[in-house]
Amino acid sequence: MIKNYIALTLLCFVVTIQAQDSVQNDTRVKLDGVAVVVGKNIVLESEIAAYKLELEQQSEGKAKVSNCEILEQIMNRKLLSHHAVVDSIIVTEADVQGRVEQKIAYFLQQLGSEEKLYNFYGFSDMADLRKEFIEVEKEASLVQKMKQKLTEDVDVTPEEVRNYYKSLEEKNNLPEIGAEIELQQIVLYAKPSEAEEKRVLDKLKEIRKQVVDGEGSFKMKAILYSEDPGVSQNSGFYTITRESEFVTEFKEAAFSLDEGDISEPFKSDFGYHILMVEKIKGKQRDTRHLLMQPQVTQEQLDKVKDSLVKIRKDILTLKYSFEKGVKKHSGEKETKANKGLLMNPETNDSKFDLTRMDPSLYARVSALKQGEVTDVFYDETRAGEKMYKIILMKSKTDAHIADLVKDYVKIQGLALQKKREETIAKWTKENINDTYIKINKGYVNCEFTNNWVKK
Repeated sequence: MIKNYIALTLLCFVVTIQAQDSVQNDTRVKLDGVAVVVGKNIVLESEIAAYKLELEQQSEGKAKVSNCEILEQIMNRKLLSHHAVVDSIIVTEADVQGRVEQKIAYFLQQLGSEEKLYNFYGFSDMADLRKEFIEVEKEASLVQKMKQKLTEDVDVTPEEVRNYYKSLEEKNNLPEIGAEIELQQIVLYAKPSEAEEKRVLDKLKEIRKQVVDGEGSFKMKAILYSEDPGVSQNSGFYTITRESEFVTEFKEAAFSLDEGDISEPFKSDFGYHILMVEKIKGKQRDTRHLLMQPQVTQEQLDKVKDSLVKIRKDILTLKYSFEKGVKKHSGEKETKANKGLLMNPETNDSKFDLTRMDPSLYARVSALKQGEVTDVFYDETRAGEKMYKIILMKSKTDAHIADLVKDYVKIQGLALQKKREETIAKWTKENINDTYIKINKGYVNCEFTNNWVKK
């Protein structure tokens, strides 16, 4: 899962960063200079090599693409980003910075330290790596916003959907719809006692007082006491903006303090926090953070489990329905408001492709028949909340060849995607002629899809 995430997330980063690598270490990629200029954007020879290498690694050597094909993909991106600037599309510094910091935080978690991270990409320090990430993220945002602008009014009619389906049918190319399921769940949380929460609050107040009185630094206190999983890599340090993907309570605390101030303890879904603002840099805050989580005893966990075992028995013996059990007992607000129905975060609907769902959830439900309920099982959130769950297989549809009636929404989505791609392709073809393009003689004989050479 981590490998796939990094492959998809880093593709845009790797192209530019490995180009930077090649300048510093010519044993990796020979840098022959500029391959193409598109508007004010340049494409280096090393970018083509890096992009090609990344695609081959993603496909485990199965995808064989030529340098000419790779170059055209890169030129398409450069053309979109160039015209995004010409059309005054705005990408805010704060927006870019927020996404970069989020990605850096993720990569730090995977690699373990800043030194390992910048060495991995061939930079001398985090400042250089962060600068490069920002430039690449800015281009990616420009490309995305330009595509959105070009396709914002694109839609498909029912007739177009039917014609699209018929064209696939005639070519014997109808897609296979994977096995899909719908799930409902009942969740019971194991909550810490009031005495335990008071213990944590008192400890945080004591730590805050010690730092204010000069009895040790906030950084050292974070290393000693913080239960944030990232503290071993960053000593509790985070740079944030208002757009950063931190919990609301964290951002509110950070932006309510002056430089050097330490917050009073505050609560979020992750536990109880105190934080210090070390430096204010425009719209950014350099913060140091300490997290403590109230503990739940084994006795409390056993009590919650026993309660859910009884609820499951009452449902199976038809004392009440699963949905009534959700309404009466479930402690999870998001699913309780939806009769326990789980929503797919990728599609924003209730259907899950059985072969593409989270492996741990797949293991729980794949063998269930429609209407069956899992045994009671333990789970824990990323924030450390402990709970027990049961899951009902609400519906289950076997894998099948796409049907226009049964799978209309999916076919409509595919037709819309195709029309958007055609719209962008048409725009690209038209705007090549109005854009300055200079192609190195080594690529003028490439058989491009579009007339980049302007013959």
